[in-house]
Amino acid sequence: MLDRQFPHSRLAAATRRRITALALARTDRYGLRTITTSGLVAAVPDEHANYRSNILPAMRPLTVLVTAAGAPGTAALLRALQENGERDIRLVGCDMSERSVGRFLCDAFAVVPPGADPRFPGALIDLCGQEGVNAVLPQSSHDLAGLAEAKGELEAAGVAALVSSAETVRRANDKAECYRLLGEAGVPVPAFRRASGREAFVAAATELGYPKYPVCFKPVMSSGSRGFRVLDPSVDRERQLLRERPGSLAMRLEDVAELLPEDGGDELLVMELAQGGERTVDGVARAGRIVLGHPKTREAMRAGLAMFFRTLDDPELVATAGRAVAALEIEHFFNVQLVGDLVIEVNPRISTVVYQEDLNLPYLGLKHALGELSDDELAAFAARVRPTRRALRYFDQVEWDEAASRRPVRPGGQVFRSKGVLS
Repeated sequence: MLDRQFPHSRLAAATRRRITALALARTDRYGLRTITTSGLVAAVPDEHANYRSNILPAMRPLTVLVTAAGAPGTAALLRALQENGERDIRLVGCDMSERSVGRFLCDAFAVVPPGADPRFPGALIDLCGQEGVNAVLPQSSHDLAGLAEAKGELEAAGVAALVSSAETVRRANDKAECYRLLGEAGVPVPAFRRASGREAFVAAATELGYPKYPVCFKPVMSSGSRGFRVLDPSVDRERQLLRERPGSLAMRLEDVAELLPEDGGDELLVMELAQGGERTVDGVARAGRIVLGHPKTREAMRAGLAMFFRTLDDPELVATAGRAVAALEIEHFFNVQLVGDLVIEVNPRISTVVYQEDLNLPYLGLKHALGELSDDELAAFAARVRPTRRALRYFDQVEWDEAASRRPVRPGGQVFRSKGVLS
């Protein structure tokens, strides 16, 4: 059920205006309109009058549904879609929790079942119908299977679902199956074993060289760094307890083994520990072929999230990602992660993006999915990728008085957002 308790449009627009004040003035891809620091459109020079009348009115307004609207990259993604410089986009957010930042930044917001819940596909279909959605953009790996299931019905209703096929999603989410396919395609991946139960787990770690060589593991069906641990025989448990922050990734084999059942239990992917710098390629694909790729680093890790990114000029990295995308037959957005020279993760969805004033990857991918950009037109944007570009992720927050309003409002209706930085 759509959450209709809040006057979404007015307050969300006010919130976006305050967020936009952080941005520098920029121009859209036609170079016709300037978005000022207030988020308002400045005057277009008279010499562009023909373009103004012929191009800009042709861009129909859109309604876009963004799932997992509480994900870490939500605020930046919503801002990029809203500040596209070409057209009005109405944003509808959904999440399994009402404590989602999308509730405060979108024009409408709905609480939906978790992505793994059988009711999730139907909830998305109903929400798209209620809100007149033109396109669905998933942010979480947990939402992909349900959206892929609903894709046929959505597209029959004229809604573009930016998700790969159900089989591609299954293979990408099954990390061991993903590694197998990538290895067969010549993509460098860590040596690995599948294991269920204590005895199989110990045997897998031993076969991979533990304790002489570092080994790590995670659940076969997982997302991001959830469940990831490193096996390290030199772990000082007293130091971990008294000196280190909670959430240490390193454990001794015997400590893990005693937590596992004798037989069965969750299937684990046990693998060699990839070492080196972290790099990723984000982009848009068509039928298993990269149309536009954007390589970058992942640095300054905190709680499994990278907090700093540097854009790279690395054709070889993009070529490696291209083999991974082809092996899984990915459609629409993708994210390929490497540690050192080994591919450790492939996500058939959008991930953290490094934005430029002339390169708005989410919006370009949306236009491509809607047939407004051809493959060649989208590919041409690769020339705009600037290796000098950097991005710093930081924490932010919203406040509100529950008794007075479930939206963060100051007296007089002005949205209040206080800024915070990493501590």
